[in-house]
Order: sequence, then structure tokens, then C-alpha cells
Amino acid sequence: MDSDVQPNVLYDILRRISIKSILKLASGLRPQALYKILHDFLLHVSFRPLARAKPKNLFQLLQKAAAGTAGNGISIYSPGGIAQVGLRLSYVDLLTSSSLKAGLLSQIDGIKDDSVVLLHFDNHRDGIEWFWAVSIAGYIPAISTPFTHDVEARKKHLIHLQTVLKNPIILTSEHLVPEFLDLECLSIRTIESIQAGKNEGIVPILNRGLLKKGDDIAALMLTSGSTGHAKAVTLRHNQMLTSVSGKSIHHSTTPKDKFLNWIGLDHVANLTETHLHSMNLAAEQVHVQASDLLVDPLRFLIFIARHRITHTFAPNFFLASLRTALEKPEPFAGDILDLSCLRVLISGGEQCVVETCQALTSLLHKYGVHGEVIRPGFGMTETCAGSIYNRNCPSYDISNQSEFASLGSCVPGISMRVTSDSGEVVAKNEIGNLEVSGPIVFEEYFNNSKATAESFTQDGWFVTGDRALIDATGRLQMTGRAKENIIINGVKYFPHEVETALEEARIDGVTPSYTAVFPHRPKSSQTEVLCVVYLPSYDADDVLARVKATDAISTICTMQCGVRPYDIIPLTAVHLPKSSLGKLSRAKIRTAFETGVFAEFKTNNDTLLQEYRASQRQAPTNGTEASILKVFSETFDIPEEDIGINTSLFEMGVSSIEIIRLKTRIESELSLPNEIPIITIMTNPTISALSLALLELSNPKEYNPIVTLQSGGSKTPLFLVHPGVGEVLVFLNLAKYIVDRPIYALRARGFDADEKPFTSIPEIVSTYHTAIKRVQPTGPYAIAGYSYGSMLAVEIAKVLESDNEEVKFVGVFNLPPHIKFRMRQLDRISVLLHLAYFLDLMTEEHAHAISPAMHLLSPDEVLSHVLEQSPQARLSEMALDTDKLRKWTDISHGLHVIAHDYDPSSSVSKMDVFYAIPLAAVAKDKQDWMENHLSKWDGFVNEEVKFHEVDGAHYTMLGPDNVLSFQKKLRAVLRERGI
Repeated sequence: MDSDVQPNVLYDILRRISIKSILKLASGLRPQALYKILHDFLLHVSFRPLARAKPKNLFQLLQKAAAGTAGNGISIYSPGGIAQVGLRLSYVDLLTSSSLKAGLLSQIDGIKDDSVVLLHFDNHRDGIEWFWAVSIAGYIPAISTPFTHDVEARKKHLIHLQTVLKNPIILTSEHLVPEFLDLECLSIRTIESIQAGKNEGIVPILNRGLLKKGDDIAALMLTSGSTGHAKAVTLRHNQMLTSVSGKSIHHSTTPKDKFLNWIGLDHVANLTETHLHSMNLAAEQVHVQASDLLVDPLRFLIFIARHRITHTFAPNFFLASLRTALEKPEPFAGDILDLSCLRVLISGGEQCVVETCQALTSLLHKYGVHGEVIRPGFGMTETCAGSIYNRNCPSYDISNQSEFASLGSCVPGISMRVTSDSGEVVAKNEIGNLEVSGPIVFEEYFNNSKATAESFTQDGWFVTGDRALIDATGRLQMTGRAKENIIINGVKYFPHEVETALEEARIDGVTPSYTAVFPHRPKSSQTEVLCVVYLPSYDADDVLARVKATDAISTICTMQCGVRPYDIIPLTAVHLPKSSLGKLSRAKIRTAFETGVFAEFKTNNDTLLQEYRASQRQAPTNGTEASILKVFSETFDIPEEDIGINTSLFEMGVSSIEIIRLKTRIESELSLPNEIPIITIMTNPTISALSLALLELSNPKEYNPIVTLQSGGSKTPLFLVHPGVGEVLVFLNLAKYIVDRPIYALRARGFDADEKPFTSIPEIVSTYHTAIKRVQPTGPYAIAGYSYGSMLAVEIAKVLESDNEEVKFVGVFNLPPHIKFRMRQLDRISVLLHLAYFLDLMTEEHAHAISPAMHLLSPDEVLSHVLEQSPQARLSEMALDTDKLRKWTDISHGLHVIAHDYDPSSSVSKMDVFYAIPLAAVAKDKQDWMENHLSKWDGFVNEEVKFHEVDGAHYTMLGPDNVLSFQKKLRAVLRERGI
């Protein structure tokens, strides 16, 4: 046939003859003409029978998509080209192009019918077209993951792949060949060289792909190798087809949906979650390079709006990045973005933080998104990506007060169970080992019978390696990896929980989503220690930023685990490589740490920190300072040389108990004749300041209500007003978590010698208002109070606003507006009993039980009874005796008395109410507390009152068990209020 013949001349013939005959006739055509003939044939020939048929393999799936909705297909953006689509392929185009490429593959020297073809590309177009070429040709496509920058590790990986994939043909691009390190054992072919050859094998090739059976291997996907060498997961045709069908049923997807992907084809989050899922529907799909979105998360939303995307994917770290970007003022510079099209946002690869999902959902609603679109899911390469999804996020998780989102229920084609270590299925809500089974679960690791045998139970269930529970409603809740925990002094902690706390702290100098926490067992150590590595955002020579980041990380870890990290090391991005889903491999990072890969970074970091601290450290100048330094060192288990006389207690993560312990030990060490007031230590937190303060103890000092709990950070300061007991120790744990703004507490008058307690609420408000203005002369202001302190905070806010100052945050911690009835209820005996269980000297239940009997005794008799019944260890910790408890009771009772006639009046502009389980004496439950008491705040706020449910009860909401969740809620609200 003449090579210049026009394909349209053959059109009438093409409809009546087979594709095999066409290709024989066209064997002499130039590639472009051959492509046109094949394309026209596939486009015009009747596909109706094929469109109705159920595909039995991936080639038939592509054929069915080509026969489906006319014109639908794939839009691919070139790397770096985000302004417009770089390539548009209809499914007919993809079938045509890949069929022709399939014919070229048969010309490769040494290729066999069962050859594995390892595909290594760096863009969507090459990855997709050549994946389909290999599939159509009937060979086995294996998709390569991005290589590590560690040359030795890469070499080991490539040699391992040679073995496990049985000497594969490697197909790559010319510019990627150097990544293979010139290893002679590799059989590398470039697509450029293949496409320069003649296409003589397309006819038999098409038959091979078309006739593949359901149980034949469709693809090999490599695991991340986070626990050792990568394994090749065998995915079969029927498994993949069942998977995408199950996803479609579960998410109610249709041909009208439009899918957006930005993950590489080496991950099932692309291949099955998006690419094959949309192809199964003959729906539109859009592919963008990950690198083009990660630099600016808002581009993700722009692409959704531009292409009217309904279905997409983003792991938790990216959701957090989106949230941060959307919380900035005018994120789209005034442009109006319409995201009303978005229906499903799958999230997997790591646990989703409920607070992040809640905040992001609220932000997306501002751009037209309806209802709940974020769907956290569980999936693995072994289960063809997502197979269990939560379709009620975040509402379900909020109602259950969960920190991490539920993973929901199974798609058709998979079942789940949770078993004990002995293999028995456990009860609902009991933690155990997650196992899955069903037609979408893989059957074996390719060429690795040992790993396969170790991964399945005797009755054929796949052991995922995850710890989880199935709740009472049948939903899956992940609790961690079976082998991923840190055991410190016999207590088990989970790395992802510590990492989440560090991420949510938004520490200056720490790049989001690039922090890893892992255990290490030093030689001769009796327990594991905690290690942290992170990617710094500061310049390498900015030592002050390095020090601040290190101290903030140390503080958060101490709050989470009770111990300071053994090592905190800043690394480069090269040493913190991410998987396709943006995950860091803790196992690989730990191995690198323990084999000395990070040694140079550690040495350099330690040197810089030591030099800085040494330059800033001032040694004791007298015996008093030396003695206090000794107490500091012993109390906090920190070498004396690491503590200067200007080092603040609060930088060392001090707790209320440690302050009292310090007080007692300093009194003993210095043989002081007089007791040190707690406020003296809290307002003089350095050795230098405390030493001077001790010299002045005999001299009366002017009362100052302000106690600085946290001096660092650049955001708007937060002022916290004491509860009805008058003291501010309750805020110490909370302040440790908030490192981005100064935290000041206001302490009642009367605790120190010669101080007279307040006699009226106006006196308190005036005193505190003056003190706040002295610290922060102008707004905007943020102020909150705990219980009784909430009333004072509201009154102070009114005074500030009457002076035309802006108060952006008024926080009420579990107090209604009308309190005088309750204040009158609390006589001196009741106040003492309340103080007793506030100080953890007895339980709330016991205090209520003995109250009738106590009211038959005199105040001094009750005081004696409380001290006799209290745990002696707790009294010692709190340094409490008869006189101190009597004085504390006097102050607290006095505060209650001056509120006997308090009636709220006027209003503030805005308010946030944080509510916990109420006291038994004021409401029967949270609902009663909210509906009949707290809701009354509506009448005293001009703009809006927002209510935030928190964990714990009235006296425990800021306690050690609940402060972590409380601070997350508080910090989220502060962000929402623009401060």
C-alpha cells in the first residue's frame, strides 16, 4: 500500500474488516499514518456490544472506556506547566497510542511472554501510556518508585529488584538513565530508542493482552520498603476490577464525575483509587504533578474549580497545608473560587486529625462546598488502595470526641476483623490486630514466598500490621502500627501522636509535615529513648532560631511523654524523603540514625547549641545562686552546665508539682527561716531573679497580679484569669503547649504576707485591667477565665471595649452568666470541700458524700478532718499544712462572698464558651448545662457566641488527662478569631 494513502479513503472498508486485517494492510505506513488509521477505526467502529460487556481484564477495561461516553478521557498537565493542559487524551486516543506502543515492545531483545517490565518515569504521560502499552502487550508491568538520594541505598535497592523481579526489562526515559548508576546487571531500554524502531509486532501483541484471564497478574506494585527491602505486591486483573467496582458503589460515582489526581502512578492512590476507578466509569480524569501542588496547596483548589472536579484525594499532611493556606487573609487575592462541584475528598496514607478535618470542612464551606466531603480511608497496596472509608467525617468523630478520624466501613469485596495476639476475634471497641480478607485483597508477594507466608493467618486473612478496633457501630478506628511504639520506663507511647502534637504546635523554624519521631535504645540503657528529626525552615547560620525550635520541640515532647528527647536533629530534605503519599518512613529514618548517617548533622547541631548556650549562660555569682542552681539541676535532671542563672523555669517545662517541690527544696537547701511564697518563684523564674527576690522576702513587695507563664512567641498575648480558688497553677500545663504567643495569668491578692484580699468585684476588675494595660498597652486583646475567672474576664473585656480597644477573644471556661445563686450556696465549709477536691485531696464524690456531716462541725474541725483524710504524699507535694489551707480557704471564700449579688449587665462583642461535664450540684448533664445555663450568654454578646465542647469535667478539663485536647481546641478557636 502506498505510504501516502489518506486514511479517510479506507473508512468504509474499516467498518467491515477486523483490526488484524487493517494492521496487516497498513504495515507499510509511516507511524503517523498508522496511528491515524488505528485511531479512526477505534473511534468510528460500533462499540455498543463492548460498552455493555463486563471487562475480564484491564485491556478490556480500557476498550470499554473507549466505547463509553464520547470524548471523555484524560487531561495531563506537564511538569511545571500549570496554566493549561499539556496533553489531552480521550480514551480512544489512549487505546490507540498504547496499542501502537505495545507493538514496539515485542522488538526488545530478550523479552519473553512472562517478562516483567519495570517502568521508571517522572511524569504522568509516560507513566500512563507505557503502563497501558505493557498491559496491552500482555507483559507484566511493575511500576518503579522514586529513587532515594542515598547512592548506596539506591544501589542495594536496584540489585534487590533484579532478584525479586527476575531480571526485569527496565523501561525509562533517556534523561533518567543516570539514576541507574551504570550497573552492568541491569537491562535498560529507553522509550526514545524503542520508538525509533519499526512496529512489526502489533497484531499478535493485541491478542495477548485481550485474552488475559482474571487470575493472571495485571501489575506489580512495590511497597515503600519501610520495614526493609521493597516487596512486589501481585495485583491480578479480577482483584483490580472488583476493587474499582467496589469503590464506585461505596462512593456512588458515575460517568458524570470528574477525578483529580496528583500522586505518581507508582502508588495505588493513583493507579486504582483514581485512574482505573474513573476509567471504569468512562469518566473524566485530570492529572497534575505533585511538585506543582506541594509548592502552593491552593493550586489544588484552583484545579478543582477549573475542571469542576467532584472526586479527588489528599493525605492528612496536605489537608493540614490546605487549612493553613485558607486561614490566611484573602488566600485567593480577592478572586471568587467556586468549589460547589466537590463531592468526595478521599484521605489516606496516614491518620487524619479530626480537628484538622473539622476546620478544613468549615473553610471549604465558604467556597460553596456542601456538607461533608472529606472521607478518611484505610487502604494498602495489598488492597488496591482504599477499601474502608468514613463517609461521615467529621461529624461522626466529633460526636465521639475522637482525636483521629474513624476509617468507616468496608466497600463491597473486602471484610475486616480485629484479633488478639492469640488469633481470636476480639469484642467491639477492643484493640487488636487488624486483618482483612476478600476478592480485592492480594494473594501473594511476587517471588517472595517467605513474606507471603508471614503475612497471612492459617485461615487466609491478611495481617495488615496495624493495631485497630471496630467500634459498636462497626466502624474501623486505627490506633497505631503493631511495631511502631516507644516504650519509655515501661509506658507505651505512639510516634504518630507525638508527631501530631508537634505539627499542631506550628513551631517557628520547623517545616510542616517533615518531622519524624522514633525510638532508640542506647547501649547499656534500661529503657528506650525518644528521638526527633525535622526539616528546618530557618537559615543554617540562624543559631537563635535553631535554639528556639529545639526548645519548643523539647517542651512539646515532654508534655506528651514526660521525658525530654534524647536527640533533636535538624536534617536536609534529602535525608527526609517522602513516599508518593507524602509519608516519612520512621523505620528507614531510625536505621539511618542508628547506622551513623546523621552523625555529622548531630555533631554540628550539638556544637552550635552548646556554643550558643555557653555564650548566653551566666554562671552563679554568689553562694545563693549556686545553691539554687544545684536544686534546679537535681529537680529537672539537667546538668548544671546547661543551666544559666538567666534560664527560665518555664523554658524547662516546669509543672505545678515541680514548682512546689522546688520551693520546698530551696527552703531546705538555703535553711531559710521564712517560707517562700509560690508567687515569688512564679514571678521570678530565673535563678538570678529568684536569688534577689529571696533577699527581699523580709521587705513588703507591691502586689502584681500578672504571672508570666510563657514569654516567647509573636502572636497576640493571652491573659488567663484565675478560677474561684484564686491561684493560677492550674494554667501551667496549658501554657506549655502554647509556644507561639506570650501567656500571662492573673493571680488573686491575699496569698502573700501583708496582702489583703479583694473586697469587691469592681476592685478586682480595675486592678487586673490596669495590670493588663501595663503589659500590653494596646489591642487587640485576648482574655479568658476559668470558672469564676470567666466572669472577671468578661467584665475586664467590657472595660477594654468601653475604652474603644478591640477584644478579639473572650474565653469562658465552663461558667454561665448567672452565678449569684451558686455563690450563695457555697458557704465556708462548701468552699473548703471544693478546694479539697480541686487540689486532688479527695474525690468530688467523697466531698459531696461528707458534706452534710461536715456542716455539723466548726470550720476548724472540718479543716482538721480534711487534712487528716488527705493523702500525706499529696499534702507534701502541695506543701500544705493547717495555716496554708486555712488561708487559701479564706481567699477563695472571700471571692465567692463578693459575688453574692453579682448580676451580669451590658455585653461584649464576641465570646467563646468552652464547656465540660458540669458540677453535679449545678446541672444533671452536659445537655442540661448547655441548654438551661450556658446558653444564657446569648443575651450578653452583641455579635455571636460560639460553644465548644471539651473533654473532662469542671475540675479536670485542664488536668493532665485533658489538657492536650483542650489546648488543640483553644488554639483552633484563637486562629478562627484571627489571632
